[in-house]
Amino acid sequence: MAKVKEHSFDITAEVDKQELKNSIELSKKEIASRYDFKGTDAQIDYLEKEKLITLIAPGDLKIDAMRDIVISKAIRREIPASAINEIKREKAGGSNIKAILQINDSIGQDEAKKIVKEIKNSKLKVQASIRGDEVRVSGKSKDDLQQCMQLVKELNLNLPLRFTNFL
Repeated sequence: MAKVKEHSFDITAEVDKQELKNSIELSKKEIASRYDFKGTDAQIDYLEKEKLITLIAPGDLKIDAMRDIVISKAIRREIPASAINEIKREKAGGSNIKAILQINDSIGQDEAKKIVKEIKNSKLKVQASIRGDEVRVSGKSKDDLQQCMQLVKELNLNLPLRFTNFL
């Protein structure tokens, strides 16, 4: 009797750091060349270790425009918009406003538990387990694994989910 092979994949929320840096540099170039930003001291700073992008501009409209530029450049570099969230906006001195954008590139414990719970509630013949900042899903049928991928996509988590190591 032939042995049935077990298939698996990992659910991660990774962002390509080099592509993120490239999109931020492109955003800086666009802001420097745009007419509506001429004569302003609009700035974009990226703090890689803290996973934060800081936007400084005179007024909310300019901040909104800068955020849209950053997100559109990220999307063109295949970084989903869900990977960038504004977490804080405050006055930065004078008429300047400071906005802080957070880069979401890992699955937190709460999100991982929600994913595992939804997979178990789906009654698919797969097993899900949390492994650090990723979720491993395994099963005997590739069709069940693909249905599981579709289920996780439909959860609408605010994360840049990727499915890797599909074996």
